Amino acid sequence: MKSKSGTIFLSGLIAGTLDILAAIFVYVIILEKTTTIKILQSIASGIFKKEAYTGGSQMIWFGLGFHYLIAFVFAWFYFKIYPYLPFLKKSTVISGFLYGIFVWIIMNLIVLPIVFPVLPEKHFDFPLLLSITILMLFIGLPIASVTKKYYSPLE
Repeated sequence: MKSKSGTIFLSGLIAGTLDILAAIFVYVIILEKTTTIKILQSIASGIFKKEAYTGGSQMIWFGLGFHYLIAFVFAWFYFKIYPYLPFLKKSTVISGFLYGIFVWIIMNLIVLPIVFPVLPEKHFDFPLLLSITILMLFIGLPIASVTKKYYSPLE
């Protein structure tokens, strides 16, 4: 990938797709805790609040759109900081995993508490570790990999 916008788009698209598929696979198929529709409605509820659950199929599309928007923002941010943080260039796997942890921290300790003032208390348990692992593998690693490919001829 030779263009900046193409690199950001591709890394955000891959990360967003892998992340939503992981959420569906884990929470809908394996754990049977929710449905795909409810996952997407809950994303849309960050903006539309309770209306997201009664607003019909358009809310599902808004939820998917917001999900990808968030993935693209994280892809853009990583792309922008990559040239300035030399440790990101040392190991794609380590930097991807660290970025996944960073994304978890931003989303769970800053964004979600702002958007949803009342959230369940977090405990250091399997669901918490699973959510961090998903972000490390399916957000951090793809974004780090695609971004490194863009910059590697320049390094």
